[in-house]
Amino acid sequence: MHKYTIAETSQKLSDFTEEPLKGEEIIIMKGNKPGVKLTPVLPVKIRPKSSSAKGIVTMADDFDED
Repeated sequence: MHKYTIAETSQKLSDFTEEPLKGEEIIIMKGNKPGVKLTPVLPVKIRPKSSSAKGIVTMADDFDED
């Protein structure tokens, strides 16, 4: 999640529209408080990172034996 001030947002609005389309969440701050969250209208398909389940998923040593 990225956080930006209103001033930063007005200067780089076209850049900020690309990040949500890639799956990033954008929060525009008003003062020190979150004001607006930018999210894509269409669902974004985020590809899982390689080895994202490493250490979480385990298989028995004999899982493929008959």
